[in-house]
Parts: sequence; structure tokens; C-alpha cells
Amino acid sequence: MRIVSWNIQWGRGADGRVDLNRTIAALREIGDIDVICLQEVGQCFPGLKGATAEDGVAILSAAFPGYEAVFGAALDVPDGKGGRARFGNLLLSRRPLGQVFRHVLPYPADPSVPAMQRLCIEAVIEAPRGPLRVLTTHLEYYSSLQRGAQITRLRELHREAVSHARAPGLSKDSNPGFRPWPRPAAAVLCGDLNCLPGSPDHTALLAPIAPDVPQWCDAWQIMNPGRPHAPTVGLHGADWPDESFCCDFVCVTEDLAPAVAGFRVAAETAASDHQPVVLDLMD
Repeated sequence: MRIVSWNIQWGRGADGRVDLNRTIAALREIGDIDVICLQEVGQCFPGLKGATAEDGVAILSAAFPGYEAVFGAALDVPDGKGGRARFGNLLLSRRPLGQVFRHVLPYPADPSVPAMQRLCIEAVIEAPRGPLRVLTTHLEYYSSLQRGAQITRLRELHREAVSHARAPGLSKDSNPGFRPWPRPAAAVLCGDLNCLPGSPDHTALLAPIAPDVPQWCDAWQIMNPGRPHAPTVGLHGADWPDESFCCDFVCVTEDLAPAVAGFRVAAETAASDHQPVVLDLMD
């Protein structure tokens, strides 16, 4: 099973040109993908550099017709023309989906820096090994206060899911809304976390949560113990002409660590200022 995570910068490449067809081509070049997790997807959002308020959700969804699309708009605001402008995360899965959550992440006031609302999509995927949660998010860049609160919330959500997996609620025959849909403990968390490997935020995410909760493990560390994480930003210049670094991660619950068969940064494409990261799980 292959999962790809990528901050596509609404289709804006390292050359500053917005071209979602190029984004789509880069995804197809990666090969056989089961779940595609994209961050910075615009939907009729005016003012994005190089864009013309394209409906990125519709374009990307149409390009992968065998996939079910889940869009989570972290921003949902007026477009100034009587419609709505949305910006957030898009998950595309060719495997059947169970319950889907759109978690609005904390946004404590921080007037010292620019900031925006953030969101995490959580989808239960029918994987070959059984139900699997896949979470994709894009954490705050400028505000360390907000980013820290968002990491705390992601850890709380994981603990909550584990408790649901072990003690599902009762059903109610007269109301299907009370059906206890599977929400397994096993999970993959991916996205642009806007922190560096080994930073306090990264360390906090991976720290033990509770004795009965499987902790998050960094897939790069599983496959490359003791090696610095390959950069995921700035490989092709763009807005980062003088540096390259990593802020895009894939984490798996520790019970899934033995199933990690591969993890890599797809360094070839210049279709965004970030690079796709590719996780392969054994069935």
C-alpha cells in the first residue's frame, strides 16, 4: 500500500507558474498510489500567487476518477463575488473509505505574527491489512504558539481514537447515526508540519502519550536510523533559494513500524516548492 503526501502550493511550481496539470503528472510519475494526501489546495481562492482562482479540488478529483475525494477547507471565506473561497487539504483514496472526520485545529490568538486556521482530515481506509486511519494536515508556519497547540491536539485525537478502538460505543437500532463505525488504533499521520526534524515540536509529537497508546514513529527514522532527514523544501530554489530543509513528514503508529517497507522523498519534481514524500506499507 502506497501513501503519498505533498504540499502542492496550489499547483505553483518552483518557476512561479501555477499548473495543476504538471502537479497531476508528477503524482502519476510516482507510480501506483493508493492514498494521495495534498496540502495547500485552493478552491476558487482569489489572490494566490500565480493562480486565477481555479477550483483545484475539482481539477485534482477529476484527474483521479478511480479515487474518492475528501476535501477539508481550513479556510472558508467570501470570494468577494458572491461565492465562497476555500483553502485546505485534499485526500484522494482508491481504497474504500469508512468514517471521515474533519478536525478544526486550535487557533489561539497570536497577534504578533500572520497566521491562518488549520485543519486535519482523518479518514478510515479499508487497507489490505484491515482498517487504517490516515490523517493529513498542514500546521501553522509563523506562530509557534499555534503550532504547539495543534500538535497537542493531534496527540489528543490519537488518544481518543485508540480509546474508541478499544471501547466502541453502543448502537441504537432506531437511529443509524449512532452506529459505532470502526476507528482503529493503527494510523498514518502525514503532512507539512512546519517544524524541523528533532525540533521541540517534532520531538513533542513523537513523545509517548500514555502506556496504552501506541506512539507516533517517524517513517524516515524507521528506514534510516541515525541519518538526517532528507530535505523536502528548497531543492529547486523557488522561495527558498539559499537553503533546503525538511518540514514534511510521515509518521506511523509504532504497531505499524514493522510494516514500513519504504520511505523516500521524491526529489525530482519542481512542481511545487515542496517535494512529495512516499510511504510504502507491506500488506
